[in-house]
Amino acid sequence: GDDWPQFLGPQRNGISGEKGLIDQWPVGGFPDHWRVQLGEGMAGIAVSGKNLVTLYQDQASQFVVCLDTRDGSTKWQTPVAPRYQNSMGHGPRATPSIVDGKVYALTGEGILAALDLKTGQLIWSQNPQAEMRAKPAEYGMSGSPLVVGDQVIINTNPGNSGHSVCAYSRDRGKFQWGAGTQTAGYSSPMLFRKNRVEHILLFGGKALVGVDAKAGKTVWKYPFETEYNCNTASPVTIDGNILISAGENHGSALLELKPQGKPTPGETASAYQVNEKWTSLGRESVLRAEWQTPIVHDGFIYGFDNVGSASPITNLTCVEAATGKRQWQVRRYGKGNMIFADGKLIISTMKGHLIVARATPDGYQELGKQVVIGQTRQIPALSDGKIYLRDNREIVCLDLAQKK
Repeated sequence: GDDWPQFLGPQRNGISGEKGLIDQWPVGGFPDHWRVQLGEGMAGIAVSGKNLVTLYQDQASQFVVCLDTRDGSTKWQTPVAPRYQNSMGHGPRATPSIVDGKVYALTGEGILAALDLKTGQLIWSQNPQAEMRAKPAEYGMSGSPLVVGDQVIINTNPGNSGHSVCAYSRDRGKFQWGAGTQTAGYSSPMLFRKNRVEHILLFGGKALVGVDAKAGKTVWKYPFETEYNCNTASPVTIDGNILISAGENHGSALLELKPQGKPTPGETASAYQVNEKWTSLGRESVLRAEWQTPIVHDGFIYGFDNVGSASPITNLTCVEAATGKRQWQVRRYGKGNMIFADGKLIISTMKGHLIVARATPDGYQELGKQVVIGQTRQIPALSDGKIYLRDNREIVCLDLAQKK
């Protein structure tokens, strides 16, 4: 089965290549494969081989922790920062990334740590917010680290004189470059390739920005200011275009990048014009993703559409990617998160349900649902037929593979 080594999985888009998952809900629901106590935190789960890595905190410290995927036993845990308190929920928020036997993790206040996957030994740690003399974002630093080549990239909150995205060397944690000055949002940096140039997509509080990954320079910008800087869902690539979506009654836009002129010698990118393929904004928008990154499959977008300003009312919706036209909607579905595998949407609701539904534009087709965990915002992780979910107290593993 596939690993789930970072935020939103192998390709950072919520999609797993796994096959052979259940087609029928089992009578009586899924039994726990295992369930273990953990602790407080909103960090997601990364899986590499038999290693499950996440973050949590106790009364004193934030930890990076590694569990054995076979039984949930603890392999190691390493304190990386003091306890983090925030009115929007305590503890770390970001999902760690696992690359080449190293773990890259970000704490609630924005400390970036690199650890050895096998032993949990701390290799290096950086505190960009302290270095820039800038406070973390109001609701905490939630952007999951992105590894590109020999760099690990995080979004940061610039304060008066800092950067909104920073790159560090993977091996030693040495600062490589910083770019942008906009207030941080709550999405994660994403990689986007256009004309053989690698762009880091940074969806900050006020705009979507493209940063040349090699030069560390901003090369284009699309203003998209959302109340309270709540650009939280991450940008999604659709057929070479970019989808952004935000709650607070803001909406969605599908954007096309067009290079303007040729790069001068020594430059890695030219200037770009940002064109709107479609927009759907305001109270009538088809998609206002509050904090859930939408899933794109076979030309259709599946997402959670939050009505109003962080209201309790959220619809589940399917939208045609090329046109922005709604295909179907389940009104008052509730808040949640989702991933895709084997033709199915695997959904975790804020109330602790696990739901499996077919991913089809022909209407909502639910295979089944059951409560498996307490209140959660975390995205599920899928690896080797197993689904992993957590809340503020425990982690549960369920086996979704078809029985042979």
